[in-house]
Amino acid sequence: MVEMTASLVEEENNRIVSVLLSVPPSRLYDYAVPQELKVLPGDIVDIPLGNRRVLGVVWGPGSRAGPSIKIKPLLGRRPTGGLSAELRRLIDWVANYYLASPGLVLRMALSAPSALQERKPLRGYQDSGSRPARITPQRARVFEVLSNCGPCVLRDIVRSARVSPGVVQQLENEGHLVVSYIQLPPDQEPPNPDYRGPQLSPDQEHPARALRRAVADCKSGVKLLDGVTGAGKTEVYFEAIAAAIRGEGQALILIPEIALTEDWIRRFQLRFGVRPWAWHSEIGAATRRETWRQASSSRPGVFVGTRSALFLPFQKLDLIIVDEEHDPSYKQEEGVMYNARDVAVMRGKFASCPVILVSATPSLETHRNVDVGRYEKLSLPRRFGVASLPDVEAIDMRLDRPTRGRWISPRLDKALRQTMQAGSQTLLFLNRRGYAPLTLCGSCGFRIECKSCSAWLVEHRESSLLTCHHCGHQEIRPTCCPRCAAVDSMVACGPGVERLAEEVNKFIPEARVRLMTSDTITSGDEAKALVQDMLAANIDILIGTQMVTKGFHFPSLTLVGVIDADLGLSGGNLRAGERSMQLLSQVSGRAGREEKPGRAILQTYLPEHPVMAALIQGDRDKFVREELEARREAGMPPFTRLVGLIVASARQQYALEVARMLVRKAPVVSGFEIFGPAPAPISLLRGKYRFRLLVRTPRKFGLQALLRSWLGRIKWSKEVSVRVDVDPYTFM
Repeated sequence: MVEMTASLVEEENNRIVSVLLSVPPSRLYDYAVPQELKVLPGDIVDIPLGNRRVLGVVWGPGSRAGPSIKIKPLLGRRPTGGLSAELRRLIDWVANYYLASPGLVLRMALSAPSALQERKPLRGYQDSGSRPARITPQRARVFEVLSNCGPCVLRDIVRSARVSPGVVQQLENEGHLVVSYIQLPPDQEPPNPDYRGPQLSPDQEHPARALRRAVADCKSGVKLLDGVTGAGKTEVYFEAIAAAIRGEGQALILIPEIALTEDWIRRFQLRFGVRPWAWHSEIGAATRRETWRQASSSRPGVFVGTRSALFLPFQKLDLIIVDEEHDPSYKQEEGVMYNARDVAVMRGKFASCPVILVSATPSLETHRNVDVGRYEKLSLPRRFGVASLPDVEAIDMRLDRPTRGRWISPRLDKALRQTMQAGSQTLLFLNRRGYAPLTLCGSCGFRIECKSCSAWLVEHRESSLLTCHHCGHQEIRPTCCPRCAAVDSMVACGPGVERLAEEVNKFIPEARVRLMTSDTITSGDEAKALVQDMLAANIDILIGTQMVTKGFHFPSLTLVGVIDADLGLSGGNLRAGERSMQLLSQVSGRAGREEKPGRAILQTYLPEHPVMAALIQGDRDKFVREELEARREAGMPPFTRLVGLIVASARQQYALEVARMLVRKAPVVSGFEIFGPAPAPISLLRGKYRFRLLVRTPRKFGLQALLRSWLGRIKWSKEVSVRVDVDPYTFM
C-alpha cells in the first residue's frame, strides 16, 4: 500500500510543470498537466491566472512535491513550435544579467500573438476526373494546371491558367472539381547563394574565406570584421550568409535602425535574388505572423531586423551578424535595458554558431575583447576597387567665421558650389533636429522649456511648433513673450537642420535640397524613396542628422560638410570622445566611395582636440590606444563594470529620499563603489524627478547577485520607481 501511494505521488509530480508567465507577475508558476495533454519544455501553453486566460511557456518540471489537487491545470497547448532550449537559456541569461523580469524578456519572444494561432486552412481544388460536355480554352487550361499539381488554391489556378475566378467556381458547381482544405507554407523562394556571384578583391577574399569556414565549422565564436568605410564589408559577410544558406541553416542580420532596412534588403536582393524575412516595428501584422512562424520552423531562411529580432524563435540558427556593431541604437533604454550586441554574442554561444561584428569604427569594448583574445579580428584596410578614403580637413571657426546670420563658413560654401558645378552630390551633417535648439525672448531673456522635462523646446519652423524631443510635448510658437509679454521678441537661437536647409536655399537657390532626419523620414518606405532619389541624382545637397551616417552608399557623393563637429565633445559623458570619433568617421566615410575622390570638411572650434587630430591624420588606431589607456587610468569600462540606478518620482522629495536610502543601505564589500545620488542631467523627464546613482566594480565580480540582494532588502513607495541599467551607454 505504501509503495502504491509513493508511485501515485511520483506520477502526479511528473504531471506538474513549471510555467513562465508572459504577463505580470511574470514569474514561474506550477501547473498540472491534464491526462489527455502532452507537453514538453518550451511548449507554449494557455494557463488560468485568476479569471484570465493567459500565455505561458513550459520551463521545466514543477517544484512542488505531494498531491497536486490544489494546482490548477493547463488549459491547452498552442499548435505552433515552441521555444528552443537555447532561446530559453538566453531568456534566463538576459533576465539575470540585466536584472529584468524573466516574463518581460519572454514577452519579447512572444511578440507575434497571431502567429501562435493554428493556421486557417485554405480551399484547395483537385480534378474530380469528370469533364463537362463543352470544354472551352479557359476550362482546358484549368484542367492542365491541375494535372501538374496537387490541390491548388484559387489564386494559383487563376494566375497559372490565366482565367477569372468564375471559371473555377463554375467547374466546382458542376462537380468537375473536388474541394479539400489544405495548409500551404509561405510562398517565398529561398535565397540563391549563387544568384549573382561575388567579385571580391584580394583584400576581401581572405576574411571572406575565414567567415565561410567559421559557418561550416558550426562552432560558437566571435569575429570582428573591421574595415574602413567603403571597403566592401557587406559583400564580405554576404559570403558567410551564402555559406549558411548552402548548409540549409538560418541566418540573422541585425541592423541598428529601421531606416537602413530597405537599402540593406535592396543590396541583399541583388546578391541572392529574393528578399529576406524582415523584422522590425513597422511591418504589418500578417508579415510579423509569417516571419515569426518561419523562424519557428526548421526551414532555412535569412532574417534581417532591428534589436528585437534577437528574440525570434529560431530552430536552426547557424549565423548571427551585427552590422554597425558600435551603434548606440543597439542599447534599449526602455523596458528591458539590454545591449543587443552583447545579447547577440550570448545567443551565438548558446546556439553554437558564429557571431560576426561588423564596423568601420568598432566600440572600445570590442577593441578590448580583440586585444585579450576573446574575439578574432579580420581587417579590410583599404577601400574596394579604385576608391580611396576621403581627405579630411578642419576649418578653425575661430579664424574663419561665417558672415553674420550664416552657419556655413566661406570655405565650405565655396566647396559646396564647386561640388555642384562638377555634377556631384554633397552631404551636410548637423546632429540637431528641427530649426533651432532654443527659443528665447530678446527683451527679458526668458527661455521656453518643456513643462514636463528639464529641456528646452526645439523649434520646428515648418510646423510652427515647439517640440520636446524627450517626451513629445508640443506647443505653438508664441508671438509674444510668455513672461514679459513683449511682442515679436521671441528669437530662434542656434542652428538645426531645418535652419541649415533654409540657409542653403537662400544662398544657393538652384540647389535641390532634401532633409534626412527622424522627423522627415518616419518609415522604411520613405527612406527607400530618398535613397532612390540620391542614386538617381535627383538631389544635390542632402542635409541630415546621425541617420545619414549609417551604411548608406551614394556613388556620386563626393563632399561631406560637418557644421558643428564639436557638438558631441561636451557634457562630460564617458563615451563623448569615442562616440564623436565614430560619428564623424562614419559621416566622413560617405564621401568618395566610387571613382571620384572624396573630401570631408569639419567646422570646429577645437581643431587641436585628439578626436579632430585623429580624423585629420587618418590615425584611428592611435586614438583608440590613447582612449583605452585613459579609461584604464580612470578605472572605467571596458576595464571595470558600471551599473546605473535611476530613481524617479512625480514628487522630488520622494525620489531623493529613496536614492539616499539606497546609498545608506549599500553593501560594504571590497571592490563595490557607489557614486551619488546626484540629479540626472535631465532631472525632470515626463513629469518625473530623477536622481542617478552609479555603481562601479572590477570586471570579475559577482555583481548581479549582490545587486539583487541589495535591492531586495529595500522597500519603497509605489510612487517611486528604481530602474537598473547594467552597462549604461548614456548617462542622461
